[in-house]
Amino acid sequence: FGLRLAELGKVAAVGDGIAWIEGLPSAAMDEIVRFDDGSEALVFHLGSRRIGAILLRQSERFTAGTTAYLTGRRLTIGVGDACLGRVLDPLGRALDGGPPPRTDTRRPLEAASPPIIARDFVTRPLTSGCKLVDSMIPIGRGQRQLIIGDAGTGKSALALDTVVAQKGRGVLCVYVLISQKRSAVVATVETLRRAGALDFTCVVVAEATATPGLKFLAPFAGCTLAEQWMWAGRDVLVVYDDLTTHARAYRELSLLLRRPPGREAYPGDIFYLHSRLLERSTCLAAQQGGGSMTALPIVETEQGEIAAYIPTNL
Repeated sequence: FGLRLAELGKVAAVGDGIAWIEGLPSAAMDEIVRFDDGSEALVFHLGSRRIGAILLRQSERFTAGTTAYLTGRRLTIGVGDACLGRVLDPLGRALDGGPPPRTDTRRPLEAASPPIIARDFVTRPLTSGCKLVDSMIPIGRGQRQLIIGDAGTGKSALALDTVVAQKGRGVLCVYVLISQKRSAVVATVETLRRAGALDFTCVVVAEATATPGLKFLAPFAGCTLAEQWMWAGRDVLVVYDDLTTHARAYRELSLLLRRPPGREAYPGDIFYLHSRLLERSTCLAAQQGGGSMTALPIVETEQGEIAAYIPTNL
């Protein structure tokens, strides 16, 4: 059979959705690590003696001392039309009580944005359903338009109206809810269902009770779902509700992984976090299929302070 060599790691510590693993010297960033008990984690921090991984699936038997194996795989999610009308978590698991979506294709959550040569000018409008927006500051298909304001000013309501307005216009939608209460999630899904918009929409949810790792992955999962349709030549609208809580989840994750804190305790690469996400939204050239992905990121301000750290980044 021949000799097989494999690295065996051991969980040194676990807590707050983070596993510290020793003995995997050739681990790579964003690689999936499998454990003896069936749990899985994503490598997110490479230290000199141990690596930090964010837990994706955790069994009740998962403790310090559990053996860890490298898989050589990156995190992917099932994409395609089977996801329409469904409520999923960032790993593609069904949250609506239905069976898992039967998808033929999988795409990695982290992907490079389309190169400039593959992009085209934004020429076609995306109707928001709000006459004031459509007449004064029209949104184009393939554009990124920030919805910014204090809590309770109707940011999510405007985004939901825009999703509902796509009915019969051939635009597929992805609505990402990050760190929202379960009542808010249920209300959003019910609003879409009552308006008949759930048929062409996929809702990606990372609840407030979820681990910081899942909250961090949620917008990338929504973007990956939308990307599949964009590269297939279709028009997609993706809403990130909201990226303030996403930045906080990333800060929590970074502090748990002992990364050096910067301004307001955010890590230094907080700039890169949202830029690499939003740059994936674009209007593709005709040679690439002519699809488009329009992004509506939502960011919350406090007392109208739009010059705060995260709002200015976005």
